[in-house]
Parts: sequence; C-alpha cells; structure tokens
Amino acid sequence: MPDDLHPQVRALLDGLAALNLQKVQDMEVAAARAQAEAQAAARRQVYSAPEMAEVQETSTGPGFGHVPVRIYRPTQAEAAPVIVYYHGGGHVICSLDTHDLLARHLAQATGCTLVSVDYRMGPEHPFPAAVHDSFDAARWVAAQARALRVDADRLVVCGDSAGGNLAAVVALMAQDASDFAVAAQVLIYPVTDYRGGTASSRTYAKGYGALEDDTMTWFMERYLPDPARRDDWRACPRNAVLTSDLPPALIVTAECDVLRDDGFDYANQLRTAGVPVRYVEYAGMIHGFVGLLGLVDDAAAAHETIATFLSETWASREGAEPGA
Repeated sequence: MPDDLHPQVRALLDGLAALNLQKVQDMEVAAARAQAEAQAAARRQVYSAPEMAEVQETSTGPGFGHVPVRIYRPTQAEAAPVIVYYHGGGHVICSLDTHDLLARHLAQATGCTLVSVDYRMGPEHPFPAAVHDSFDAARWVAAQARALRVDADRLVVCGDSAGGNLAAVVALMAQDASDFAVAAQVLIYPVTDYRGGTASSRTYAKGYGALEDDTMTWFMERYLPDPARRDDWRACPRNAVLTSDLPPALIVTAECDVLRDDGFDYANQLRTAGVPVRYVEYAGMIHGFVGLLGLVDDAAAAHETIATFLSETWASREGAEPGA
C-alpha cells in the first residue's frame, strides 16, 4: 500500500482489497452500476444518516426538462439558501441513492435546502444530455424558489467528480442566463478534462482506490463517445473562457487522486480570470473521500469546510450590499 496514503484510507483500502471487487473498467455498465448501488447500501447500514425535517421526491416539470430531483430540507426554515447538487460517477454510474448519505450530511452541515439532481447519463444518454438536465434543474430551482421555500439569491451549484464538472459548467452557462444567477460554486475533485494527461493522472493511476486512469477512459468512452465533442467546454470546462463575473468558488481536492490536478489547475484558471477562489487539498485522501463519512475524519471535515465557505460567502454579500 502506498506510503503517501492517510492511515485511515490505507485501512479502508486494505478492507476493500479483501472483498476482491471488480474494477469499474472491467465491467459492463449494468454491473458497474449495481456494484456502486450495493456499496452505497452497505454504507447506509453502518452509518446513521442525519435526520431531515423533510425529504421530497419530485421533478422539475414542464419547461424545465422533467428532471427527477430529491429535495432535502434539514429544517422547515423559509427562504433557506439552496444547494443544487450533482452526484459523481463519471456521468455513467451512481445515483441519488448512492449519494443520499452525502446529501443529507451536507444539507445538515450547511443549513441549506439541498436539491439532488438525477440527470441523464451515458451511454444511453451521452453528452450533452447531462448538461441540459443540470442547467434545467438549476433554472427550475430559481424559478420555483417561493414554492420551494428557498432563496434564489443564495443558490449554490455543487457536485463531486463528474458532478463537479456539471456544477462548473452550470456556473459558466448561468453567466448568459437572464432568469437566474449562481451565487457560489463548490467543486469537489471535479473532472475538467476526461482525457487526463496531467501529472496526477500518471502518479495516482493505480493503487489509490477505485478511480484509476483507466477508469477515466472507460467513463469518457461512454459519456463522450464522439472524440470531436471532447473539446467542447461544456464537457471540458478547462477550455471555457473564464471571466471575473463567475461566482466565487470553493474547490476541494484529494492529494492521492488522478483528478487532483484537474481541480488545482481549474482553481488557478479561475484566479487568473479574477474569480475569488478558495482551494483546499486534503493530504493522503483519495477520490471519493468526501462521501466516506464515518470512515475517514476528513470526510466530515470537508463538509465543514463547505459550510464555512458558504457562511463566509453570505456574510460577504450582506456586507457588500449597502455600498453596492
């Protein structure tokens, strides 16, 4: 086991190795999805999920793509800040259920209503279906803010891995939207270019958990089967023209992750464009650690980092209003 891993992660990976699970890239899509669901179900059996005041299953409705969503309300507060959340899974696997524990914990930690988005995935629905669903979901939340009892002026886009990719893209698309705005973006080890080629994609290509460099290729081939579309900034946000009008960003990465440099480099791109950025890297952590609540201490720590960032963002906005 590599020496740079945190002891808690090393113990976790030792336990997983004993299960002899198949690698995602060695499975058919249906089997990979089933394995992800089974692992998430096992996690829910051993970690007590935070209780919510309300959990609602609904969809975005006509005019907004009829995208299924799950709404988590940690309290019954009116006009609560709202997180529009996009789950990870390479735009191919995972679901609202695999990320249910993460969603509940993040809603509780931040005090935000959280809307988890069940966007369409490849290979059945390749790019750009997920982008359309993700943008429609954010538009719908803003448009239905009163009915949803949320504050459209404190709308956050957030996601992990593939979901971080979608959150970044929605923040970019919202610059040109006349009907809603994004107040902050939280990108958790985001994919900014499936083609890799970074130092971290080589250094952590194997032996650091389920996400390997070959796994990224497997995901890309199913989400972006047409090589000509892999340059599109909606698939590859690192190719977007960034401006200072983008919302402030928190980017969370894991040191021992093929996607570490994706997040690090995108943070620098945003800073260069004049966007306020907070970058936090967790030493010895692997891809997916933010969902490993109860197994690694830095999972809960990352949720608190997000909560602090959002609190500071709201305080900064309130302080700026009188002179705006």
